[in-house]
Amino acid sequence: METYATALSYAIPGFILLILIEYLVSRWKGIPVNEAMDTISSLSSGITDTLRSLTGLAVIIISYDWMVDHIAMIEIKSSGWLYILTFIGLDFAGYWSHRFNHTINLFWNRHIIHHSSEEFNLACALRQSISAIVSIYFFLYIPLALLGIPAKVVALVAPIHLFAQFWYHTRLVNKMGILEHIIVTPSHHRVHHAINDEYLDKNYSQIFIFWDKWFGTFQEELPNKPPVYGVKKPVNTWNPFYINFMHAWGILKDAWRTKKWWDKVRIWYMPTGWRPDDVKEKYPIAIITDPYNRTKYKTESSLLLKLWSWFQLTVTLALLYYMLVSFGDLKFSQIIYYAIFLGITIFAYTSLMDRHIISIYAEILKIGFGVFLVIENNGWFGMDSIFNGATYLVLAYMIISLLFSFYFQLIERKYIESSSQKLA
Repeated sequence: METYATALSYAIPGFILLILIEYLVSRWKGIPVNEAMDTISSLSSGITDTLRSLTGLAVIIISYDWMVDHIAMIEIKSSGWLYILTFIGLDFAGYWSHRFNHTINLFWNRHIIHHSSEEFNLACALRQSISAIVSIYFFLYIPLALLGIPAKVVALVAPIHLFAQFWYHTRLVNKMGILEHIIVTPSHHRVHHAINDEYLDKNYSQIFIFWDKWFGTFQEELPNKPPVYGVKKPVNTWNPFYINFMHAWGILKDAWRTKKWWDKVRIWYMPTGWRPDDVKEKYPIAIITDPYNRTKYKTESSLLLKLWSWFQLTVTLALLYYMLVSFGDLKFSQIIYYAIFLGITIFAYTSLMDRHIISIYAEILKIGFGVFLVIENNGWFGMDSIFNGATYLVLAYMIISLLFSFYFQLIERKYIESSSQKLA
């Protein structure tokens, strides 16, 4: 895990730099691809997934280590071909796990966060799930285990395979000639993220596009059908924690409400979006039927709130980065506590972005938990050794964060509502 933290300490600045370059190029080309609150939500979601990974929050039914030890039929000698074969094997497994996530009702909850942005840019690539706690796709790695590919090789290649899926989340790159027939390109992936009927449930491939062509799920981007992004049932929130569990919560409510016992059982594994007839009639849900005329989610956001939200994201990223570079010096309990604090922080400011009153309670919880951490660790996790007064700076941030939340929710919000009533 320490190795993964080190890799992230290099990867995260690279991701941020590429997102900034995309933004500057989009301004230069006059193609708006970023909306402030959406981008902040995307980057915040990326942080939550990082925290889940670093805390080891996963339940593994059958580990790859166990499979390769017990079912390997041959042993491939270490060579360049071993790593190439591993990469292709991971991509094959990735295609099918991706497809299952899209087509089975409960499994969609593992993936909805990635599609929840109504924009399409590099930042939305970082919208990764924290709800996929149970590793259910172990059987997709059986071919790799049968070939005797060592677990350490899979562990090395897997992050490379994951990071290689970042670059094609952009609207600024058009079709790429012969590469369109070999790898997943931005054009292919724009189709995958679109909610147009022509594009739904297409292009599941992660690196090599031929999986879709072989298994009948390929769709080319059509010049007369510009992709519209998001999900058919809009999430209508900037809070990544809500997004990660809202689909499962909806299934649970429908399972409780339906009168038929068979429907209570099968709703979990039916095609994505399936609902019992009696529940669908009594509790209708708005679904986007005309993507070209949909209204994007937007909250009342003053310039000051946008600037404050960017500041909150920046502070959270700085605190995360300190956690990454100090990972080897922290106890496991400290890592858990640190991750919880950052999780509360993200929940608080993304709720404020939604103008939800719960943000104030989250800020109160954050400052209380933050003070506990300072007392427990005799400072902010050793940060004072880097520069004097670091702990006081973190405490000052928590106090200011609470005060700003009070201002936006109790003062600015009332002013906006009052102004709206006068205009009405």
